[in-house]
Amino acid sequence: MDLLSLFLVALVLVLAGLVKGVTAMGLPTLGMGLLSLLMPPAEAAAILLAPTLLTNIVQFATGPRVGVVLRRFWLMALTTFLGTLIGGLWFGGLESHLAPGVLGATLFLYGLLGLGRFSFHTPAWAESWLSPVMGVASGLLTGTTGVTVMPAAPYLQSLGLEREDLVQAMGLSFSAGSVGLAIALSGRGAPLTSWHALLVTGAALIPAFLGMEIGRRVRMAISQQTFRNFFFAGLSLLGANTLVRAVVF
Repeated sequence: MDLLSLFLVALVLVLAGLVKGVTAMGLPTLGMGLLSLLMPPAEAAAILLAPTLLTNIVQFATGPRVGVVLRRFWLMALTTFLGTLIGGLWFGGLESHLAPGVLGATLFLYGLLGLGRFSFHTPAWAESWLSPVMGVASGLLTGTTGVTVMPAAPYLQSLGLEREDLVQAMGLSFSAGSVGLAIALSGRGAPLTSWHALLVTGAALIPAFLGMEIGRRVRMAISQQTFRNFFFAGLSLLGANTLVRAVVF
């Protein structure tokens, strides 16, 4: 990889980390979309694995209510992990061509509806069975697209969580998907444990965390309503990016 490519990869990671810091999501979605312009999707996913996993762990573990969020969403995280293995190992993995288009269209539509002030609410009585179902669905899409956000993000938002609880819950769910994706990629032959792969994905942590910290400071300085607007605008933009790439490329 030449110096220009390294600079572009670092720039993408800072930008993706910034988006994640503000909206609590989007690092693998934006990262996959932009890095795939420079390299094959499987290689892009391998570079993003460590930044995605560790930023998600930090997002979950540094929040104010780790125990509460873990007790409430551990089953969703587990089914996300299992669904990712199924999607990555048996449903074609990142070579699947249908899933990215479906993912992009769903993200885009949901984001627009949210910006239009349409209210989505999941009743408390449905959470116990719907959380694991959403986990499996999110895992299947993670395994076939490398993106962890759907339908986990809109589902968690529909529960009416406080901002930081929502941020932590997404961090937990996305962490589970990232671990499953790493195992699935390795199972399909990606050399994730080679010295070169470890060096590249390890170096990617620096710009990703830099961008995330900048974004986190922005998030803490804005109001709940502004955060909500960023959240749904982020979903729409990520969806549009994913959909266009699925259709055009």
